Amino acid sequence: MADLVVYGTKMSPFVRKVEAALHEKGLDYDFEPINIGAMPDWYLEISPMRRIPTLRDRTAGKEGVAGTIPDSSAICGFLERKQPAPALYPTEAFAHGRALWLEEYADTGLAATGGFGIVRALMFPPMEGKAPDVETARDTWQNKMPRFFDYLEEQLGGRPFFLSDTFTIADIAVASQLLNFDLFAGPPDAKRWPGLASFVNTMRDRSCFTDNLAACREAISKVLAEPVDLS
Repeated sequence: MADLVVYGTKMSPFVRKVEAALHEKGLDYDFEPINIGAMPDWYLEISPMRRIPTLRDRTAGKEGVAGTIPDSSAICGFLERKQPAPALYPTEAFAHGRALWLEEYADTGLAATGGFGIVRALMFPPMEGKAPDVETARDTWQNKMPRFFDYLEEQLGGRPFFLSDTFTIADIAVASQLLNFDLFAGPPDAKRWPGLASFVNTMRDRSCFTDNLAACREAISKVLAEPVDLS
């Protein structure tokens, strides 16, 4: 039994973000799945905003609220203090602020638009015996996501990562969202967003994401009878 346990579901980009940080820092952890459609009462007690993931540090508390942190950004901040090396947050003040901003941009902007418009539109209806809402997903991918891609392409500025040549929480947060869309639509158009497309292709194969993505592909295959075309 590891000291750390992550509660959530593998398809969540916020779970993917936390798992990536844990992997990069070489920290062992247990994973306990949570049904987000019917969260158990014990989980609602430790996650009052009804979100996933929540992390428990068993050295700080094994039951109830004690030892728990119910937010991906708070969890990653905790992990940085618990295991400082390798650092995922820049030490220089301005770079640190930019990393936090890009994390927020991903967690709020990308998640709200793409998460609801693509992932939920395709995955949730089949769980209720309905056809996936391909029309909404296609409209989101083609008409709502480009403004986010434009901004992220500019922020990359031809670099492999968002902040110079160092892999940071900014890259983890942005990749965690984009890889969710990649599971259904592939990377952004390389002709229009070459840097971002290259970033997604690189992140897809980075070891901190591969196990999570394999689990996601298996979950998708159980819900969608055939691949969807969002082009």
